[in-house]
Amino acid sequence: MVTLLACAAILGDPIHVLVFTKTAGFRHDSIPVAIQEIGSLAKRKGFKVSFTEDATWFVDERLKDFDVVAFVSTTGDVLNSEQEKALQRFLISGKGFVGVHAAADTEYDWPWYGRLVGAYFKGHPAIQPADTKVEDRKHATTEHLPAIWKRTDEWYNYRANPRPNVTVLATLDESTYKGGDMGADHPIIWCKSVDKGRSWYTGMGHTQETFREPLFMEQLWRAFQWTSRRIN
Repeated sequence: MVTLLACAAILGDPIHVLVFTKTAGFRHDSIPVAIQEIGSLAKRKGFKVSFTEDATWFVDERLKDFDVVAFVSTTGDVLNSEQEKALQRFLISGKGFVGVHAAADTEYDWPWYGRLVGAYFKGHPAIQPADTKVEDRKHATTEHLPAIWKRTDEWYNYRANPRPNVTVLATLDESTYKGGDMGADHPIIWCKSVDKGRSWYTGMGHTQETFREPLFMEQLWRAFQWTSRRIN
């Protein structure tokens, strides 16, 4: 576990993010790049970040030191029942959760997690360019983005449309790529309240290049701030 601290960029206590990258299924080769680039982001933006794949960190005594837990391309069943309860208490206490890409391919048998992340992964076509329509350009995590965000990634289809239960921030334009199966309303970035906490999710993040994109990394930083209630 590595912790990086750079607190000169902000006043007061810096945000402390726990980035969790345990996989019990497919493992993305972008995970090492994500760790490297999130570490660099922490230095630039002035927040603390700890990285782990050790699920035993999910106990109240350790989680209390964090403001946000980020599941970055986790897959499969990564927490036992007691660790699940600890994460749930973390959100009940008003803390934040950020899910990146395969966070939606995680904990299928835990209904509370499904509510937390917003939707479960169904499948995807080949990596290809697509247009993302930024639906809410006033939200703190999307206001810096262009109205149409053109980029390349592995575009997830979800088992159900999350819109009834989340605030959709951006959708995919399925007419701009092949293999989308959700139709005219294909959410790809969203947020919501869970218990007393905040949850934010992006379906982007499959490729190594994603974590080197300034717009994506700025959005991730804003997601950390929003879920920790530093910004609204």
